[in-house]
Order: sequence, then structure tokens, then C-alpha cells
Amino acid sequence: MPVDATLSALAAHVGGFHITDRAMKRAQDEIAAAIAAGDVDERTRESYLGAVRHYFDGFQKEARAHLRDVDKRLEQINQVAFNLTAERGVAVKRIEATEGVLRDVEALQGVGTR
Repeated sequence: MPVDATLSALAAHVGGFHITDRAMKRAQDEIAAAIAAGDVDERTRESYLGAVRHYFDGFQKEARAHLRDVDKRLEQINQVAFNLTAERGVAVKRIEATEGVLRDVEALQGVGTR
């Protein structure tokens, strides 16, 4: 069976990944050899597509779980940043209030006029 251009493009795309899984590597090697020979039979095609789906489904699940974890951590960090910003605002207001009181004391004691 002649080589499908879409299958060749997929094989080239997948071949760009660093594949360490033995089954996926074997499937990649088999499809590459079949494409090079110019004859990809239905069994090789379906076996390759199944291997690619299995391999990349696992990666997708892992990546989605990692994204959920990162999003959760970012949410926590954002909450901490929000809380610290609020605390900072309170501290600034306390400093302003105490400085006002101290200025009043200085004025009443004549410290500021010497």
C-alpha cells in the first residue's frame, strides 16, 4: 500500500520526540522502515497508530495532572500574596497613625521648635 502523506507527517512529528518507551520506539522504527520502503501495510499502520495513541495518552494525562498541580500551587501563592498585601496595608496605616500621634506629641512638647 502506498505511503499516506498524513501518516508520514505524523511519523516525522512523533520522531521529533525523545522516545524512551521500548514499545513506542519499536513502533516508530517499524513505521520509519515501512515509510522508507514506500510500503505501509494496514497492520503496520494500525499498530503504529495504536502505539502512538497509547504513548501520548499517557503523556497527556501526566501533563494535565501536572497542570492541575501547578494551577493549585499558583492559587495558593496568589492567596498568600493577596494576604501579604493586605497585611502590608494595615502595617502602613499603623505607621502613619503612630507617626501622626508622635508628631502631635512633639508639637505639644516643643521638640519640633528647637
